[in-house]
Amino acid sequence: MEPQTAVYLEDTYLTAVTAHVAATGSTADGEAWVAVRENIFHPQGGGQPADRGRLGECEVAPARDPETGLVVLHSRDDRGRTLDALAEGDIVEALVDADLRLLHAALHTAGHLIEAAGRAEGWVLAGNIHFPGQARIEFTLAETAASLADPEDREKAADRLRARVATAIAEDLPVTAEHDAEGRRIVRLGDLHAAPCGGTHVRSLADLADVTITAVKMKKGRVRVSYTASHGPLK
Repeated sequence: MEPQTAVYLEDTYLTAVTAHVAATGSTADGEAWVAVRENIFHPQGGGQPADRGRLGECEVAPARDPETGLVVLHSRDDRGRTLDALAEGDIVEALVDADLRLLHAALHTAGHLIEAAGRAEGWVLAGNIHFPGQARIEFTLAETAASLADPEDREKAADRLRARVATAIAEDLPVTAEHDAEGRRIVRLGDLHAAPCGGTHVRSLADLADVTITAVKMKKGRVRVSYTASHGPLK
């Protein structure tokens, strides 16, 4: 089998390709799956939810297969269509739900931006979730960080985060990706922030719309910054 290409990492905005079936199989409970060589579907991981879309006429969702390491596609179609008819070498059209892809990319990029703003407070990243309706970045407090015990202090910190986020978006920092000497994919927001990441992202920060920090709370010794974001009109 030829290597699978992670097309979704090469271009967030490419949402349709002609793909070749690279492998087929089934889960332990008999559910068929298909892997395509030119994989346009982002699987769930790194705090980002999975893409949704179509493979031919079948609605599909991707997942990372623990045995092969491939991103495989499972049917989501409730109208009787399955992936059983596809075989290795077949050519099929793959289509990602573009609106969902852009929402995920915006939330993920906004998460990096909020992480950068939190670092300026002396906070240390502890975790992240970029799911719609659940998006949040969690930090631990460094010894030098200001206290957040008081609600007024937390709101002042939230205002500082909002100001840094707004400034970076207004400056329209580019969002780029490259691989370091160890082969890790590093995503950069201009010179503001860099982190290893396998997610999808917008092209530049001006693509973000409605980035809103909705709450800054203390939970179990961590700072939890909840937020929302969307993608602006395509240029």
